[in-house]
Amino acid sequence: MKPTDTLFAPALDWLEHTLQHAGQRLTEVSILLPDATRVTRLDTGILLLTPGHATDSEGLILSAGIHGNETAPIELLNELITEVLTGQLPLAAPALFILGNPPAMLQGSRFIDFNLNRLFNGAHQQAADPWHGTPEARRAAQLENTCRTFCTHVSKARHYDLHTAIRLSEREKFALYPFVPGRQLPALEQQLLLAMGISTLLLQHKSGTTFSSFTSLALSAESFTLELGQVQPFSANDLSRLIAAQSVLRSLLSGRPLPQSEGTAEVYEVVHEIIHTGAGFRFHVPDDVSNFTEYPPGTVIWEDEAQAYRVGPQAEAIIFPNPAVPVGQRVGLMVRRTLA
Repeated sequence: MKPTDTLFAPALDWLEHTLQHAGQRLTEVSILLPDATRVTRLDTGILLLTPGHATDSEGLILSAGIHGNETAPIELLNELITEVLTGQLPLAAPALFILGNPPAMLQGSRFIDFNLNRLFNGAHQQAADPWHGTPEARRAAQLENTCRTFCTHVSKARHYDLHTAIRLSEREKFALYPFVPGRQLPALEQQLLLAMGISTLLLQHKSGTTFSSFTSLALSAESFTLELGQVQPFSANDLSRLIAAQSVLRSLLSGRPLPQSEGTAEVYEVVHEIIHTGAGFRFHVPDDVSNFTEYPPGTVIWEDEAQAYRVGPQAEAIIFPNPAVPVGQRVGLMVRRTLA
């Protein structure tokens, strides 16, 4: 019997099985591979991989599909799981694989009711908020608990939350490093990003409610949100553009030597978070503008009846512009290159 028969039948692989069972809770199922690696299906879209031999290697959390229409990273993780199950990729480190929002994946939508990547760090618990008790809030709580349990069994953890952006970008791939008071980016982490083909790094300016912010703050993981291109539907992705990232992940999972990288990352910092302020809010960024489009000093980015935001004395760039959000939510970020 093939490993996929026990874990995923009648589906052919993890992704197909996850889509078939989107929105369902499943009982835990575990198998042993010939090399004694244990693969446990904890629930729909959640797999725990444990090496057959004792290891003090740090654990690796790999997540995708927190936004259901960001399909390239989902397909990438599915390929890695297939390689483990078929013996092509030996496992040397404990790993937790997560497909975050299966119902949204099935619909090809960013989310169903609420943006899952705004519901972590306890945001799902706020009873007064409209998302309280929704399936996405329950999923956020489940993913937090699953990661907590995983991290109690490893000495430390690294988390890559893989995404693709709605917009085109002046920098195709970039990473966001969640804010943790007093934390500095280790040189090894920058080298890993460079080896993945990610040469742009954004340092976030405050604690957030994203998945990677949760694992950074609550679990002391070295966590990143990785933006790996632009949103495409399933089967329309050019995964050859993710070969470098996939190679690094294979090395981290298998204990093989890490790919070498050269150079240094271009580092940006957040200087302003744009929040939708209500009926009088006016956003002066075109709908087709790319991420990291720069604006010169003095440019008015947004205004309402009481205030306006102008670019400061140094050029600033826009990322994640999206004015079609509810009042009180983030419309975008203004960032600038650090001078250090």
